Amino acid sequence: MNNQKQQKPTLTGQRFKTRKRDEKERFDPTQFQESIVQGLNQTGSDLEAVAKFLDASGAKLDYRRYAETLFDILVAGGMLAPGGSISDDLTRTEFCLFTAQEDLETMQAYAQVFNKLIRRYKYLEKGFEEEIKKLLLFLKGFTESERNKLAMLTGILLANGNISAAVIGSLFNENVVKEGVSAAFAVKLFKSWIYERDINAVAVALRKVSMDNRLMELFPANKRSCEHFSKYFTDAGLKELSDFARNQEAIGSRKELQKELQEMMARGDNFKDIIAYVREEMKKTSISEQLMIGIVWSSVMSCVEWNKKEELVCEQSIKHLKQYSPLLKAFTSQGASEIILLVKIQEYCYDNIHFMKAFQKIVVLLYKADVLSEEAILKWYAEAHVAKGKSVFLEQMKKFVEWLKNAEEESESEDEEEN
Repeated sequence: MNNQKQQKPTLTGQRFKTRKRDEKERFDPTQFQESIVQGLNQTGSDLEAVAKFLDASGAKLDYRRYAETLFDILVAGGMLAPGGSISDDLTRTEFCLFTAQEDLETMQAYAQVFNKLIRRYKYLEKGFEEEIKKLLLFLKGFTESERNKLAMLTGILLANGNISAAVIGSLFNENVVKEGVSAAFAVKLFKSWIYERDINAVAVALRKVSMDNRLMELFPANKRSCEHFSKYFTDAGLKELSDFARNQEAIGSRKELQKELQEMMARGDNFKDIIAYVREEMKKTSISEQLMIGIVWSSVMSCVEWNKKEELVCEQSIKHLKQYSPLLKAFTSQGASEIILLVKIQEYCYDNIHFMKAFQKIVVLLYKADVLSEEAILKWYAEAHVAKGKSVFLEQMKKFVEWLKNAEEESESEDEEEN
C-alpha cells in the first residue's frame, strides 16, 4: 500500500500577451487632423480636387471615429474648442469654408463637397447634422463674414435635403438669440434656402420637424410678436417668410378658438354666449365668416361620441344638428358661407363612412332650419360641390333638388299671375 500523500492536481497554463488588435484604440485625433490638413493644403482652393481627396482618404482614415474633427477642419480649418475658437493654431489649414469667398456660388460649390462626401460615406450623415447644430451654437465665436458663409451653406444644405430643419433649433439658444445673432443668421439662411427651392418647400420642411410654429423664438422674449417678426424679415427682403409666419399665427389662433368653442359646448353654455364670444374673436383675429363656419361645423361635429352603426348614426346626427342649428345659422348670413358649409358637410360625410347615407337628410334638416338657402343648395348641386363622394351625394340630392326647382318655378308663375 502506498502511504505517500497523493498530490492534488493543479491548473497550469501559458499566459498570452494581448494581441495589438484587441487593445482598445486611444482616441487621438491629432494624427488624423494632420493627415486631413496636409491633404487640404495640397489640394488648395480646387474644390473638385478636395472632393476627390476626401473620397480617397475615407479608405485610409477613420472617418467614423473622427467625424467631428473632419467637419471642424472643412468648415473652420482646424479643430474647434467650445465656443468656436480654433483649439490648435499650429495644425490648421487656410483652405476651408470660413476662408472662402463670401458668395452664393462658392457656398454652392462647398455644399457639393459635403454632399459628395456624405453620399460616399453614408454613416457620416448623422454626425454631419450634429456638427451643423454645434456650429450654430458657436455663432458668437465666429466673425460676421464666417457666420454669413455658414448661413448660406446651411440654407443650401437644407434645400438639398442633406440635413433636416431640426438644426434650426440651435438658433433658439438664448446665448445666440439675445444679441440678435440668430435673427441676422436666419435672414441669410432663409434667403439661400428659398433661392434654391421656394417658400412652400421651406414650409413643408419646417412642419415636418415642428419648427413652423417656433420661428418667433429667433428673437428675445420682449420682441416675440408677429408684428416685429413681419417687419424684421420684410425689411430684410423676406416678405414670403413674414407672410408664412402670419399664416401660422392665424392657424394657431383658429386652433385655440376651436378648442375654446368645444369646451364651451361641452360645458353646455347657452348659444347666445357662444355666438357673442365667437363674434368677438372674429373681430380680434380678422377671421371671415367663411372661415368661421368651417370652425363652428368642426366643433359641433366633434363634441359628441358618434354611434358606430350606420343605421343609428343618421338618426343621432339629425337630432344633434337640430339642436345646434341656431349656432350654424348665426354664421351663414352670406351665400358664400352657406356654400362652404355644404362643402364641409360633403367632406365630413365622405371622410366618415358611417355618415355616407346621412348627407341628404342633414342638408334637408338645415334647409328647414333656415341655415341653408334654396339658392345655395342649387348652386352646390350644379357647380360648387367637390370631388369627394360626388356621384353618391349628387344622386342622394337629385329628388330634393328637383323638388326645389319645381317649387321655384311654381313660385315664379304665381308671381306672374299676381302681376
